[in-house]
Order: sequence, then structure tokens, then C-alpha cells
Amino acid sequence: MTRMSSKMNSDGSSEGGGERTTLLEFPCRFPVKAMGRNSDDFTAVISEIILSRAELADGEMIRTSPSKAGNYLALTAVIEAQSQQQLDAIYQALTDCKQVVMAL
Repeated sequence: MTRMSSKMNSDGSSEGGGERTTLLEFPCRFPVKAMGRNSDDFTAVISEIILSRAELADGEMIRTSPSKAGNYLALTAVIEAQSQQQLDAIYQALTDCKQVVMAL
């Protein structure tokens, strides 16, 4: 189990004395999921956000799945996560992206 400061700066450094606990032990395989409107460049944009910050886990590929009506696209990338800061940076970049409706 890893203990980390509860207040994180945008660069991943900690601030203050509070702590939070994560049940993850790093490095570990971690599925990053993002959903957004099905557009021509959604997969490329989201893949770039994730792959510029992490490597895919061995044997994994980026998977996509359209919604039933085809209006939305879900993307899953199983990465080899190295730290909570790395995951925080990925999720911050995904939530900052206007094309992402939801990140899990």
C-alpha cells in the first residue's frame, strides 16, 4: 500500500500534510478508460494523451467499442502504471480534453 499527500499540485508534487491511501502497488497493470463522442480523431487524440504518459502493458492493445447507436466511443488502454502521480497526470489530461465525456 502506498501513502501519498492528499493535496497534489498539477506537476504531481505534494502540498500540505494530509495523507491518502491507495490500494495499488506499483508498478501494476491498470486499465484506463475514456468515453466521448464518436469522431474521426477521438481514438488518435485519446491514445496520444495516454501513450505520451505511459506504456501499454505487455501484450495489450488499445481497444475501442462504439455505443449501441454509434454516437459515442469507449476506449480502453491497459497500461503499466508506475505511480499514483502518473495515473493522476493521465486522468487530469483526459478530464482537460474537451472530447472526453467521462474517464474511468
